Amino acid sequence: MGTMYPKPNEIHRDWWVVDLSGQTLGRAASQIASLLRGKHKPTFTPHGDAGDFVVVINAEKVKLTGRKLDQKYYHSFTGYMGHMKSVPARKMLADKPEELIKQAVRRMLPRNANGRATFSKLKIYAGAEHPHKAQNPKTFTPVA
Repeated sequence: MGTMYPKPNEIHRDWWVVDLSGQTLGRAASQIASLLRGKHKPTFTPHGDAGDFVVVINAEKVKLTGRKLDQKYYHSFTGYMGHMKSVPARKMLADKPEELIKQAVRRMLPRNANGRATFSKLKIYAGAEHPHKAQNPKTFTPVA
């Protein structure tokens, strides 16, 4: 008896809504990455994409523990000398909270083509409104 691998047309993808108000960034990001990869399904295979779509709302209300708001920096480099920009987490959370969640989840996914395809199923919104109500998403509450 061989191992059963799901074919792309046999994969059923659910839609999940994750409300991040009051949630810790790293803990929520690891659970979102797990949903995106499909690790909660019995048909999970590490080399296949069997994950679900995840809609993240209230990204602006996420928490960072300790002194990370002032001590954690997010770096971006254009490739030109002297063009490395460092932004503290407090400013990033105030200006672009979606980018904060996006980077945390992206860094928890595999660094290959499968991880890039998985990451494209993530939708992040700063407020409570999102345009994916037609998909009838289920609510998911990250365990704190």
